[in-house]
Amino acid sequence: MVNLRLVVPADRVATVLDQLVRSRAVVNLIHLPGAARRPDGDVVMCDVAREDASVVIADLRELGIHEDGSIAIEYVDTSISRAADRAERAATGSPADAVVWEDVAADTSESAELSGAFLIFMVLATLIASVGIYLDSAILVVGAMVVGPEFGPVAGVCVALVQRRPQLALASGRALAIGFPLGIAVVVVASLAFKATGVTPEVFSDADHGLSAAIANPGFFAFFVAFCAGIAGMLSLTTAKSGALIGVLISVTTIPASANVGVAAAYADWPAFRGSLGQLAINLASLLLAGTLTLLVQRELYARRRRVHRREQADSRENAPVS
Repeated sequence: MVNLRLVVPADRVATVLDQLVRSRAVVNLIHLPGAARRPDGDVVMCDVAREDASVVIADLRELGIHEDGSIAIEYVDTSISRAADRAERAATGSPADAVVWEDVAADTSESAELSGAFLIFMVLATLIASVGIYLDSAILVVGAMVVGPEFGPVAGVCVALVQRRPQLALASGRALAIGFPLGIAVVVVASLAFKATGVTPEVFSDADHGLSAAIANPGFFAFFVAFCAGIAGMLSLTTAKSGALIGVLISVTTIPASANVGVAAAYADWPAFRGSLGQLAINLASLLLAGTLTLLVQRELYARRRRVHRREQADSRENAPVS
């Protein structure tokens, strides 16, 4: 269930209550007249089945509640109520698969921002991955994937394309355009320092390092894995079935490639440099394609649900008894 806490201007509270009452997915409706300040208005609270949360919020936005009042969204972990059970049954579909679009928009806007923390994590992830490449250690490369923060901006670009939000697209693109080159540049500097101090050998050949060779030679499976990762990552963002390891799956296609670009540049291995750069480009393009297509499918399902909701609301008004 999703809990909505609304501040509703007094001139629209009757309309809001009427719409909420008519929705079978809404329960635990509470009205506190004149209880809100800044903005002034009535406080209305209710629980909504997750599947219909966005369609109910869309109704409220059409009434301008978010402009003159406010809409706050919280999640109810446990609800022991037969009324809540009936509301969830009335909202067809699985709660775990439902998308609360307002939540998606808020999450991507926050995670897509270019911040100091984002850049530090990008640098740390590529540095750890570069050491994994030198030592041919899959464990260290996986550790770098855990640290990698790039999924936020990638998801931000996908959401911006589907929802037509140019400012989010610019912010996400800026984070990616600065984060990856910075990580690569730091790896180049660190690799030159390692080589100068004898920490790493004078000559580095990807033929002797299986991980580096695999990264520098992208093929069909590079696209395939990145495409699957893009779908998994977007589903983790939009549904309730998110997992802590989704970020690892996303980073498997990007962080190692960017680290290998830096290592190859430091050793002037230009074939490996071009191959790794191609790997990174393919992976990013695949992630963006898969994520955007996933969102488009989910958006179409939401649009259908909204049309059904509108018909149900219209039928409810027509069948309402005349007072």
